[in-house]
Amino acid sequence: MKKYNKITPEGTRDLLFEECLVRRHVEKTLTDVFSARGFNEVVTPGLEFYDVFDPEFSGIGQEVMYKMSDKRGRLVVMRPDSTLPIARLVATRLQNLPKPIRLFYTQPIYRNNTALTGRSDETVQTGIEMLGAQGMRVDLEVIVTAVEALNRCVPNFRFELGHAGFFRALAEQLPISEDQREDIRQAIESKNYAALNTILDGLAPSRQVTAMRSLPRLFGGEEVFDRAASFCLDEKSANTLTYLHDLYRALIQFGLGDKIIVDLGLVQRNDYYTNIVFSAYVEECGDAVLLGGRYDELLKRFDTPMPAIGFAINVDAISKILLGSGNAEKVLPADVLVHGETGFEIQALQYASELVQKGLKCENSIFEERSKALEYAKICGIKRVDCIGNTMESIAIAQDGENYEAT
Repeated sequence: MKKYNKITPEGTRDLLFEECLVRRHVEKTLTDVFSARGFNEVVTPGLEFYDVFDPEFSGIGQEVMYKMSDKRGRLVVMRPDSTLPIARLVATRLQNLPKPIRLFYTQPIYRNNTALTGRSDETVQTGIEMLGAQGMRVDLEVIVTAVEALNRCVPNFRFELGHAGFFRALAEQLPISEDQREDIRQAIESKNYAALNTILDGLAPSRQVTAMRSLPRLFGGEEVFDRAASFCLDEKSANTLTYLHDLYRALIQFGLGDKIIVDLGLVQRNDYYTNIVFSAYVEECGDAVLLGGRYDELLKRFDTPMPAIGFAINVDAISKILLGSGNAEKVLPADVLVHGETGFEIQALQYASELVQKGLKCENSIFEERSKALEYAKICGIKRVDCIGNTMESIAIAQDGENYEAT
């Protein structure tokens, strides 16, 4: 039987050195922003019951989830999303806290990308959730927090703003099944005009069909609202557009005019989004590096109804962008290699501890012979070797030459 003990499963990979450094840097940068704005960290289990992510309301297909059973035969999954477990957490352990409840997280999610698109099945996300509050002030704060977080890492991003309710209002007026609705949604999300037209050509001509056909093209600036107004065929869609317009104007006033785009074709798969939705893109990455929105109906599923809004940032995508730009932190060699002569091993370890306390990066030599310690330091780029014996001798390593210099 073939063994797979030297490779990682498809969709996963090892991270080395600089990759680890830059990921930790991104995580700390983002979580510092969230902490400074009063959000508190939570961590949910990597394993959750399948029922938490029921596809009927989560929008996460069962084929996407990594599934297994526990010792009682109950179906569990590796966490494919962080918002739903946090909703469960708030509904069970935090429901009595003063509102709003401000939470942030940094943890991996696991999704089986069956399309073989090169996407990772294991992705680290960090994000925030604000639960128990709604209205313009809340939406503005969450979006501004998202913008600030991205600005700290990748300032050259494009922020897209939409409304899940606009698509739903139009879809409700069409004589289509749930499967057809999902096919239309996918075509609009990918801006696949040919596929969208093929579906809509099978329906009787109407203003609703014309509106749906135009939806993927309704993106841009202030002019989008004028173009979309003619497709507001009922009070629900009109109110949706008015709120989105007010939010857009407020964000322009905040100074986001050069970054923000209105996209009424922003129809993400997560069915729990009910109101505004938003995403962010960076030129170096084909997928969104940030996804978020309002999900006011989700907590009802956990018998604790309350409004909520949040977003998640793809830490791995941001890290890859920073690595590619050459701006990532480099792995540096130790400042000092401490070598203990025979019989002075303990003194060398004590000396190394003293150097660490002074803020130096310090390695301890495991070699018996001084010459091997010096050669190791040269290979690794360590510029100083402190030899501990009857006396302490500090040796500066000439990295570009062949000789060692004692000092």
